[in-house]
Amino acid sequence: MFKALVVEKDETGQTTARVQDLPDDRLPQGDVTVAVEYSTLNYKDGLCLTSGGGLVRQYPHVPGIDFAGTVEASDDPRYTPGDKVVLTGWRVGEAHWGGYATRARVKADWLVPLPQGLDTRQAMAVGTAGLTAMLAVLALEDHGLMPDKGEVLVTGAAGGVGSVAVALLARLGYQVATVTGRPETESYLRSLGASRIIPRADLAETVKRPLEAEAWAGCIDAVGGAMLARVLGQMQYGASVAAVGLAGGAALPATVIPFLLRGVNLLGIDSVMRPHNDRVRAWDRIARDLPLDVLETMIQPAALADLPDLGAAILKGQVRGRVVVDLRA
Repeated sequence: MFKALVVEKDETGQTTARVQDLPDDRLPQGDVTVAVEYSTLNYKDGLCLTSGGGLVRQYPHVPGIDFAGTVEASDDPRYTPGDKVVLTGWRVGEAHWGGYATRARVKADWLVPLPQGLDTRQAMAVGTAGLTAMLAVLALEDHGLMPDKGEVLVTGAAGGVGSVAVALLARLGYQVATVTGRPETESYLRSLGASRIIPRADLAETVKRPLEAEAWAGCIDAVGGAMLARVLGQMQYGASVAAVGLAGGAALPATVIPFLLRGVNLLGIDSVMRPHNDRVRAWDRIARDLPLDVLETMIQPAALADLPDLGAAILKGQVRGRVVVDLRA
């Protein structure tokens, strides 16, 4: 038997989530069985815990797009019982049962060995959000960003991706400006390493001018929408924006002028289907560059039974930092 948070949908389309004990034969097909130790909460998890957001294919369903734990059994030679592993993405927790359970069965290709220097709890404090942040930093570096180029902007900075991005950039020696709509998070963002706090209202609306004064050497944008359009017109010549989210909307009311006259790059960051080698590179950099003492300050501990309420809260932008779910409790 294993314990899981199971989401069910009734004939009216209403969903309910409750903790259940299930037999092992309910586990989905896969090469590797993992004793899950920790999971976490992302925006997608909030959708899967509530309406489904078009992500869940079949009910009943076990959400949780991330997990970390210990291999119990494996049909793949790359993993043996006792190995510590991490899983993020691959539509696990959406189309495939995920990490909100004490046991999971998945394809071996979806796993990454836990990098040296991290334990499973820390790996889930990072999770998809932190992996996405690291992939964004790597993309900016690959396109020429260096600390001496100037300030780097992080939008949606108090969320999961933004929090890890701020901590990473600050540790790497960048001057980090952050955008947030929650003034009460200022001290939190400064504790992560932010050197400047910009109210969301300052960048929330588009302007008629396609270009403004050059301000940012790079940007990690979790908001999209009008804010991303505005930021594109403020980038330095040849600078890049790594787009990681759409909290402010999927539409992009922008012009091509920043791309044509300033050579600005808009880099799309996907972590779901990212190739294995890219994941290993990112996790190795996380283990090396992310300050674990700062990571600890981002953590909000939770149990399975807390997730329905937390899932609703994250959809409203009411969750700060990183929720870490202890499956061993």
